[in-house]
Amino acid sequence: MSILEVDKYFMMNFGAAFVSASLIFFGLKSLKSKALAKLPPENLAFRKTYDLIQGLALKTHWVFFLATSLYFSSLLLKLPISIAEKLGQTAFLILLAQVGWWGSWWLGHWAKITFDKKKDTDSAQASAIGLLKILGQTVLWVFLVLAGLSNVGFEVSTLIAGLGVGGIAIALASQKILGDLFASLTIILDRPFVVGDYIISNDTRGTVKKIGLKTTLVRSLNGELLIIPNSDLLESRLQNFRRMEERRALLNIGVVYQTSAEKLKIIPKMVQEIIETQKNTRFDRAHFKEYGPHSLNFEIVYFSTSRDYHLYLDTLQEVNLRIFELFAKEEIEFAYPTQTILFDGTNNLINDQ
Repeated sequence: MSILEVDKYFMMNFGAAFVSASLIFFGLKSLKSKALAKLPPENLAFRKTYDLIQGLALKTHWVFFLATSLYFSSLLLKLPISIAEKLGQTAFLILLAQVGWWGSWWLGHWAKITFDKKKDTDSAQASAIGLLKILGQTVLWVFLVLAGLSNVGFEVSTLIAGLGVGGIAIALASQKILGDLFASLTIILDRPFVVGDYIISNDTRGTVKKIGLKTTLVRSLNGELLIIPNSDLLESRLQNFRRMEERRALLNIGVVYQTSAEKLKIIPKMVQEIIETQKNTRFDRAHFKEYGPHSLNFEIVYFSTSRDYHLYLDTLQEVNLRIFELFAKEEIEFAYPTQTILFDGTNNLINDQ
């Protein structure tokens, strides 16, 4: 085969590959996603796949098609080794750049879709989407740059070692900031609390208003807005009251020693009936517990089956009022600290209790 025939054969293959790739490229770019909006809901997955393919096509540069067509067509020729290597290196660098554009676009596309899903239901995760996108794009481009440098013959091990030492120095200089940043990711992924939860952490208590990348905003009971570093929250013992299923109520009631045995026996049953008539309550126990210094003491325990604190207080108030009314009706006297002093007929002290 003559050189002219080889060149002709090469140009035919190059032209066919380039034209085919260009037709696919411009065909995908010319199609509009709006045309798929009329598809029924069951084709939602198809629309998402199409949008993904079209987005990648829009981020595909014509230089990539030209370089790819030229490289694969050149394989038909017996080029000098040096030229073939340079051509391969160039095509590989263009491929890396194209992969970077594809990857960056895909991360942005994923972040947008995920943010739209989470912004109304989980603002904490939504706020971390942007950070994850930036971290992903940074890691992607660092890897691609190192791969490109290695392809052209650069010794990347020295560069990696230098980046490692520099990274350690930066991490030590900004360890507090990085600590809060990773604490934020831990809170978002592990979810010990979310926006709207009422939490207690050391001396801080209030409702979580926002979970940021460095701090969490908590609205206290007094109304002020507390700004707490995320690392401080993770290092402390947290109490999350929103996740509780029931609230325990403990009542201690003391009656005077002059109360008859018959009335002492019916007090637990009376209190149980009062509690069981209340809504959203679960009676646990009521017992004559002990002989106190000034009273005969009863211990009553029940549970409010709602985590609503206002409902818990309303029920507790109603139970206390009902007990007070019933004790007054049964002529059962509540005890309070008293002191009785006894004298004989000559005003001499004979007993003090």
